[in-house]
Amino acid sequence: MIELYLSLLVVGVVFFLLHFFAQMRIARLLQQRHPQQWLIIAVPDTGKGNPLRTWMRLQLALRSPVLPALEDNAITRWRQVWRYAPWLAWICWFGALAVQWSAR
Repeated sequence: MIELYLSLLVVGVVFFLLHFFAQMRIARLLQQRHPQQWLIIAVPDTGKGNPLRTWMRLQLALRSPVLPALEDNAITRWRQVWRYAPWLAWICWFGALAVQWSAR
């Protein structure tokens, strides 16, 4: 029972880390394969750009239908990982809570 509990916790952490890794991978692929589209994300219309602002604009791009329109299979796959990894992480963590609750 303890092994299941710890496994669910670890897998949940791995899914959350995968979510953040997918963001970095998408940014890198955009920089390499679609530099014009990356400039739209990285360079703001007004004001000075900074990493937080770039991250927020990347979040908007990830939620929009623009990235699938690029028809880049690698970006689409990593976007799906980015989209579903948190859900799987929460399922694992709630499963760990259920195991903990049932052990009492």
